[in-house]
Amino acid sequence: MAETPTKILLEESEQPTQWYNVVADLPEPMAPPLHPATHEPVGPDDLAPLFPMAIIEQEVSTERYIDIPGEVLDVYRLWRPSPLFRAHRLEQALGTPARIYYKYEGVSPAGSHKPNTSVPQAYYNNAEGVTKLTTETGAGQWGSALAFATAQYGMECEVWQVAASYRQKPYRRAMMQVWGATVHSSPSDVTDYGRQLLAEDPEHTGSLGIAISEAVSVAAADPNVRYALGSVLNHVLLHQTVIGEEALLQLAKVGETPDLLVGCTGGGSNFGGLAFPFLREKWAGKMNPTIRCVEPAACPTLTKGEFRYDFGDTAGMTPLMKMHTLGHGFVPDPIHAGGLRYHGMAPLVSHLYELGETEAISIPQLECFGAAVQFARSEGIIPAPEPTHAIAAAVREALACKETGEEKVILTALCGHGHLDLAAYNSYFEGEMVDMDLSEDAIAAAMAEVPTV
Repeated sequence: MAETPTKILLEESEQPTQWYNVVADLPEPMAPPLHPATHEPVGPDDLAPLFPMAIIEQEVSTERYIDIPGEVLDVYRLWRPSPLFRAHRLEQALGTPARIYYKYEGVSPAGSHKPNTSVPQAYYNNAEGVTKLTTETGAGQWGSALAFATAQYGMECEVWQVAASYRQKPYRRAMMQVWGATVHSSPSDVTDYGRQLLAEDPEHTGSLGIAISEAVSVAAADPNVRYALGSVLNHVLLHQTVIGEEALLQLAKVGETPDLLVGCTGGGSNFGGLAFPFLREKWAGKMNPTIRCVEPAACPTLTKGEFRYDFGDTAGMTPLMKMHTLGHGFVPDPIHAGGLRYHGMAPLVSHLYELGETEAISIPQLECFGAAVQFARSEGIIPAPEPTHAIAAAVREALACKETGEEKVILTALCGHGHLDLAAYNSYFEGEMVDMDLSEDAIAAAMAEVPTV
């Protein structure tokens, strides 16, 4: 076949105008979220203190396609459609016959894929008269994305950032503040729950589950405030499908279909956004890619967690969701991929994994950063710590193709750049970074707190 271009672009007129809802095509229906007190399925009234009605409707929707509002498309056009790259130089460096493509989401104002959902969430809240959004963030990509989005609609934004990342990534905090957000280290002295945890351990490293508890408690107490989540829930993964929809159009321009799709998975939004449109095409018999989740060895939710009902937060305030979990009380080691340090996995991603529609592996961070450095030296882009996991998986597969001579097409999403994560790279070069593996005892201790449903 003819040599494909390095950069594959879409015209603005080709930008997708609908999100794809994979719920409509699931081989088997998902288990519903349950009320934490009654263990009965939650209804719209249960979610109304946290989300606007438009978001609640999307969360429970079974419609295959949902129109993207024109006002959201207007903001999307600041960076969408995003480019798809053929990694020619990485392929040459690896000496592989595989063809590697990556969808680059680091071109957004916040430098990651997160504005794909923060913008519609801010839009729908603003349309219903909400004046302020609260949220949690790990590495800071989601917090900065929501701060950017709320700035577009003149809203306030209050962010609880996991303490380990708050300390490691001061410039993420500065980015949020540039866009007008108030940022707290979590656990914080702003909430009762945060003060309780700090009293027990003033140097607490925090977790996404704890930060969620703090953000939810503030939103639930004020009728003018709502909560915004950057991953895990159905509506978030729905908004991210613009990634996969664009990638399908871009690969079609060069006559390619993937043999393997790999995506980093923390809460599941980046992975779902890339993978779900390709799953639709696979179910329709148009292609047959292997679809692989890649997670950190220190937080292996799919590969070592259990598929059962658990809280989305640490304090037990959220509905119970059927998902792969390491236990809502689990506090992961402070690895550099802060966006992947979550105890649970999106119910949709968990459900599809249970059905055998996807597979999962975990990779330690030293291998990930080694692959990221090789990627940066060949492709030029410095990856954020989260997508280094997908890059490492792609490199593994490409080297296997070198051994077998297979000309596989590998697709991944480079979900953000690492310009504000250089402290992690410095730790890698200084020899300070170490691999962290999760013990069975640690998992068992956290799972002991998970409710029986």
